[in-house]
Amino acid sequence: MITPAGPQLSATIREIRWPLTLMFVFDIVVVVCYLVLGWKWISFPHVPLSILGVAMGVILSFRNSITYQRWWEARTLCGSIVNYSRNIARQALTLIHPASDVDEEDPDPIRRRIVYYQIAYVHALRVHLRGEEPWPDLEPFLEPEEIASLRQEENVPFEIQHRMALLLRDCYRRGWLDSIRWSALDESLTALANAQGGAERIKATPFPPQYDYLQQTFVRVYCFLLPLGMVSSLGALTPIGSTLIGFFLMLLDKIGRDLEEPFGNSIHDVPLTSICRTIEANLKQHLAEADLPAPEPAVHGVIW
Repeated sequence: MITPAGPQLSATIREIRWPLTLMFVFDIVVVVCYLVLGWKWISFPHVPLSILGVAMGVILSFRNSITYQRWWEARTLCGSIVNYSRNIARQALTLIHPASDVDEEDPDPIRRRIVYYQIAYVHALRVHLRGEEPWPDLEPFLEPEEIASLRQEENVPFEIQHRMALLLRDCYRRGWLDSIRWSALDESLTALANAQGGAERIKATPFPPQYDYLQQTFVRVYCFLLPLGMVSSLGALTPIGSTLIGFFLMLLDKIGRDLEEPFGNSIHDVPLTSICRTIEANLKQHLAEADLPAPEPAVHGVIW
């Protein structure tokens, strides 16, 4: 995710500089043909550019609104994962305790294991959504034999959550949880699973290609017609006016395409690494640990 102080406009301009340069060169060619070579037939002054331009702006704005809603839903789901991760850690540390004072077994290792499971879960979910390997990120939180058994699983974060649920069931059987407290923890796990399902739905459902194909085709055709429709009225100033209008249209199109895949592991994505570090720091703080991870730094104005 590009930070507010990051290269927001300049990064987008760099990505459209080549089609913009090509359009500027084409504008110059049209002007030379019309003014120098006298090819008056190259001009189409009756093309309703203003009407087409308004229609293009409406279409691009509508599509950008949809892609932003998709990006914002992904960010909202990640915020839910942060909240429920904190809830699970808090509930595990405060609700799991011996049924009586005569119970000699200490539940602290189980509490700690549940919290570490949750930290491992969010890191596994991050790399799962980005299509990466999770094993190096899980080594600090899981035993080697657990990681080895997880290699056989297709959905690693789901399996980690399943094992967390098995631990909670064991606590219930030992009498460390009553039905009400177990239900509260199970509701938190269910809400976490729902948030994961929503994120996976966005990841597994690509933006309809018709939107991309048609939008880019319309923009290219309109940019092609711009100098042909403006050269008779603007003359030598056609490259300036045509390229400026084309710049805004290409910019709107590029913004929409940048937001299509919020988990695509690009600079425009939801900052999953930063979110996971925040969760890890919060949960380790609940365990009174000192080695808290530092916040994810911005690299060239981008937080991952």
